Amino acid sequence: MHDALTGLLESQAPVGLATWRSWWDQLADRQIDQAQVLALLASLTSRLPDHQTLRHLLDSLTERRPAPAATTPWEGTVNVVGTGGGPRTFNISTASAFVAAAAGVKVVKTGSRAYTSSLGSVDLLERLGIRLTSSHAHTEDTLAAHGIAFAGPYVYPPQLTRLARTAAPHGMKPFGRFLNALGPFLADLPVTAQVTGVSATAPLDTLRALAATTTTRRIWLVSNDTGADELLPFATNTVHEDTTRTRTIRPGELTPGDGSFGDLRPADPADAPAHFRSVLSGTAGRVATRTVCLGAAALLVASGTRRDWPSAVAVAEAAVRSGAAHDLALRLAAPAAPRPLAVAHA
Repeated sequence: MHDALTGLLESQAPVGLATWRSWWDQLADRQIDQAQVLALLASLTSRLPDHQTLRHLLDSLTERRPAPAATTPWEGTVNVVGTGGGPRTFNISTASAFVAAAAGVKVVKTGSRAYTSSLGSVDLLERLGIRLTSSHAHTEDTLAAHGIAFAGPYVYPPQLTRLARTAAPHGMKPFGRFLNALGPFLADLPVTAQVTGVSATAPLDTLRALAATTTTRRIWLVSNDTGADELLPFATNTVHEDTTRTRTIRPGELTPGDGSFGDLRPADPADAPAHFRSVLSGTAGRVATRTVCLGAAALLVASGTRRDWPSAVAVAEAAVRSGAAHDLALRLAAPAAPRPLAVAHA
């Protein structure tokens, strides 16, 4: 049994960087078998380890990434991604990303297919006809053209793919709790800030300690008293800006505080595209509109595009009322215009 697995099972001390390096080396050399991979994933899923073990795990993956072609920071750009879990709703963070982009902030949305829900962000985008980006250059080009981009799996460590292949034919869905909790820290993007919703199923204190040791971007963690991984107008929300600073947003403070999860029900997958467009156009109900505008306001403030929350909410609401958020989604879903045929000249 590898020392990484032994360390996780015994939980007597953090699993060190050298141990994780050895795990990935042996996995690449096929010295780690399926049984050990499944046992490691099961351990990580049943109880997320301490933040030091997770930091060493993340660092061991980061140092193995291929060097990107361009490393220029994307100034003023914010990534939005949640941990999943908690009460089920429509894809709020994805809708908030569109609203924030329509309101003037550059947004990158990362996510996955459904692990703990019926429709993950990638599943929804597929149904909307919106493509994921395939490289940093592709993401930069999409940001320049539309102000928003949906990053594909290239942002995640290739070692996760090797884990999945070794675990096959067992799928990764049973390990969704671990993948959702750590996923927001796995994406490699040169953004300025990141806003991550944390549900009650994720270990908030551990993730806060992990965020404090992340130096490549500013990370805000969002939680509330309902257990959802979103900012909600009818909940008492807490924005954890760092390990010492928090902001509490109470019902009625920035938007009217009435409503419930009944107003945010997830759409049937078959009807999800139409429902999602109605959310962006402001016709899915006042509570849905307030919810996505509150989420968009967090992206506006975290990115530095807006300094105060009330003006950020107002700008987000204007992006919905004007139809800008809805139109942005339509433009991204439209097929690219064919290039004109080259004409040979004599």
